[in-house]
Amino acid sequence: MSLLDIILLAVALAMDCLTVSVVSGVLKRSLPGGCIVRMAFLFGFFQALMPLIGWLGISHFQSYMEAYDHWIAFSLLAFIGGRMVWESFHPEEGQHFDPSRLRTQLLLAVATSIDALAVGISFACMGYTALSQLTLPLTVIGMVSFLFSLLGYRVGSRFGGGVVSRFKPELIGGLILIFIGVRILLEHLFD
Repeated sequence: MSLLDIILLAVALAMDCLTVSVVSGVLKRSLPGGCIVRMAFLFGFFQALMPLIGWLGISHFQSYMEAYDHWIAFSLLAFIGGRMVWESFHPEEGQHFDPSRLRTQLLLAVATSIDALAVGISFACMGYTALSQLTLPLTVIGMVSFLFSLLGYRVGSRFGGGVVSRFKPELIGGLILIFIGVRILLEHLFD
């Protein structure tokens, strides 16, 4: 993956963090600064941790999957992206939660990072065989999620519900994931 692909992937994965942070800002417009940074840190940490877990879980079986790896990466990214696009048009009922609580932040961080687990599996399918190869992607994913979480809270607390109704971050993130999956598939099919 090129640096641009890694950044686009990180942006796509960070869209759930952005969305949850915007909602947190709408619901709790005056969280303490430390609480906001803690939430952003947890989102970034879990977004970076989950691909590592996915990669560790599948990397030992890579030699058996080389003939199908590009199809697997495409399928996972297209599925996740498609689900994100679908969810952008089917918003969940308003959930009442307190984003200032550590427990809530941990649950949200894990929930928003589940998709990143499959991305880690796709890393193994794309030929990432050493942990050192994951340093840059995981760092970029974590940092982008951290920054998007800070930005999301700020936007939510400032502009409230009007932002969410006009901007569909899940749609953009889903389309980016689908684009990357198609690109991976085409690169392998036409190489």
